[in-house]
Amino acid sequence: MTDLPGIPSRRNFLKASAASVALVGVAAQAKAQGNAPAVAPLDQYQPEFLNADEWAFVMAATARLIPSEGNGPGAIEARVPVFIDLQLAGSYGTADMWYMEGPHDPTASADRGWQTPLNPAELYRQAIPAFDAWCESTQGAKFAELDADKQDAALTALQKGEPKLAPELSIFFTTLLANTKEGYFADPMYGGNHGMASWVYLGFPGARAAFREWPERHNIKYPLGPVSIKGERA
Repeated sequence: MTDLPGIPSRRNFLKASAASVALVGVAAQAKAQGNAPAVAPLDQYQPEFLNADEWAFVMAATARLIPSEGNGPGAIEARVPVFIDLQLAGSYGTADMWYMEGPHDPTASADRGWQTPLNPAELYRQAIPAFDAWCESTQGAKFAELDADKQDAALTALQKGEPKLAPELSIFFTTLLANTKEGYFADPMYGGNHGMASWVYLGFPGARAAFREWPERHNIKYPLGPVSIKGERA
C-alpha cells in the first residue's frame, strides 16, 4: 500500500497508536497461541447493526487503514469490522451516555467534542451511502468495489473533505479511523483484536495484574504473553 497523504503508514501507525498504552518488552511475532476462543470466519459473521452494503464498506475501509501486508496483523485479521459493528449496535452507537445538545459546529477543533447532532450509528448509516454515491460518481463504483489504489485515493479525499458531504457527516473519516484503532487495540472481549494479535505483535501484556518485579529491569524482554480481561491467554 502506498501511504495515504496525512494517513500514518503501517509502521508509524503502530508506533504512534501504541504510545497510548503501557508497552512492556519488545515486539513479538504476530502469531497468537493459547486458549483464545475459536470464532467463525468473517464471511460467516452475521452483523448486528451494519447492513450488507455498510458491512462491505467497513470491511474494505478498515482493510486499507490497517492493511494485511506487513509483519503484523491487519484490521481484517484482528476482526476490527466486528468490533465496529458491535459498538454501533450498542450504547456507543446510540450515544446513550453522551451530551448531544446543540449547537453543533462541524468546523470546531477536536477538543470541542462531538460536533454533530447524529449519534455514531446514525453517522455511519448516513455517511456510508453518501460516500459510496461520491465514489460511484467519480470512480464508477462503490468504495468496496474499487481496487486498492482507488480505495486509498478515495479515503485520502474523504480525509481532506473533498466529497461534499452534509456538514453533520464531516467527522466521518476521523470517527472511522478512531474506531479502527480502537478495534485493533481494545481487549478482545469487545469483538476486535482477535487472539490478542495486535498485543502479541507489540509485546503488550494486556490485563496482567502485577508487574512489581519488572519496573527496574531495563532492556529485558518481558517473557509472558498477553492476557485478556476474561483471562484468555495468547
